[in-house]
Amino acid sequence: MTTFSDALVGAADSAIRTLFAAPRAGHACPTVPEHHDDGALSTEERHLSGALMRVNHVGEVCAQALYTAQALAARWPGSPRKTPNEALARQLEEAGREETDHLAWTKARLDELGSRPSLLNPLWYAGAFGLGLLAGRLGKGPSLGFVVETERQVEAHLASHLDRLPSDDHASRAIVAQMKLDEARHACLAQQAGAVELPAPVKGLMRMAAKVMTTVAHRI
Repeated sequence: MTTFSDALVGAADSAIRTLFAAPRAGHACPTVPEHHDDGALSTEERHLSGALMRVNHVGEVCAQALYTAQALAARWPGSPRKTPNEALARQLEEAGREETDHLAWTKARLDELGSRPSLLNPLWYAGAFGLGLLAGRLGKGPSLGFVVETERQVEAHLASHLDRLPSDDHASRAIVAQMKLDEARHACLAQQAGAVELPAPVKGLMRMAAKVMTTVAHRI
């Protein structure tokens, strides 16, 4: 059983590693070496791919914050569940570890394209952490419902990127396609674990916040 104090230390460590350390993937990047030829991309295409992958990298920074915060809330003494929910915390942490693959893949792809992560990543992380903590404090059902809605919106967002990425950017397209599959699986697992449907106004606010983040991160 992880104590709440241990969870606080772990949350701080996760923030530092996400924002300032090189992420390490647990699984190989889904790119195909023989199709990995960035020389076929024009300057404009490389710029577009870099901007889109920067947005995707921001999404993975936020995913780390969300899952870390929700796991912390699951262990919070005196929560709406009356007792800490260690099983829920571990499920959220496992999903966060799987998202680390995406964080590493998108960062590596940014480097290959000669692009950079968003300069506002600390701000994105802080905002996502606050939202995750709030969702987690509402209890298991709403917390998992927040995961489901987040992953569904991310899945739709990734689908739009598959439409926008240059056709010759096989590496970025392979990464985004695998991420889309993984996000759908996370949503399914959260649904099976007891997620409750979020109210429509909450979903709308989540979409608005995501729109602001993706628009700004595309450029900054």
